[in-house]
Amino acid sequence: MRILFIADVVGRPGRSAVEERLPSLREELDVDLCILNGENVADGVGITPKLADRLLGAGADAITLGNHTWRRGEIVPYLQESERVIRPANFSAHAPGRGLTFVGARAGALVGVINLQGSLFLDTQIHPFEVAERIVDEARSRTQVIVVDIHAEATSEKVALARLLDGKVTAVIGTHTHVQTNDARVLPGGTAAITDAGMTGPHDSVIGVQAAHAIRRMRTGMPIRFEPAEGDVRIEGVLVECGADGRATRCETIRVGVP
Repeated sequence: MRILFIADVVGRPGRSAVEERLPSLREELDVDLCILNGENVADGVGITPKLADRLLGAGADAITLGNHTWRRGEIVPYLQESERVIRPANFSAHAPGRGLTFVGARAGALVGVINLQGSLFLDTQIHPFEVAERIVDEARSRTQVIVVDIHAEATSEKVALARLLDGKVTAVIGTHTHVQTNDARVLPGGTAAITDAGMTGPHDSVIGVQAAHAIRRMRTGMPIRFEPAEGDVRIEGVLVECGADGRATRCETIRVGVP
């Protein structure tokens, strides 16, 4: 099975890139399933029901979120009902939505998708290590093919989670920092891992934001409304191959320019 993970989609440029390129990219890479992180698609912060539906319509089979999940109020009732758009499982149990879903891949295979959020440098209610193994066990009761999106700031936390879950899941893919790391690998137990899958959107920027705005904020310390940049748009992510037993055999970064 070939699983494509699309890294954090930022703003209109990122969404347009997905809508324009993902259908053909799935064919070119012979993809059985596509997972996408969409927590930055609404002008760089959050997601709306309309935009979620557009990403799903473009070819994403499941959408994961992160620390900007609640930035758009209209997403709350949507997450109550959606089975294909999930938020971190280590949010409060009283929050709407779910952190684990199952989606059908090509040829009828079932894939479990788990969303977690890191604790270091992020305001996260429950530490991901408190729930990770329990929710993985829940997923393994239905399938051996499981992909985890760990939306986290700290490199150490993402690497440690991959080690913790090695041999128990197919892939542990880091998101949030928007900078693709050079450590795509398959761990000894058969789990594909990367510290950060990168960013889908404008790379002529500061992690998707207009550079002048980010620099002004850093120089002055004053609050500034960030806006997504426009130039050097590309799709980044990871392609994972695995067998029916869920063990990964390949983990490779992707980077595709979109004019």
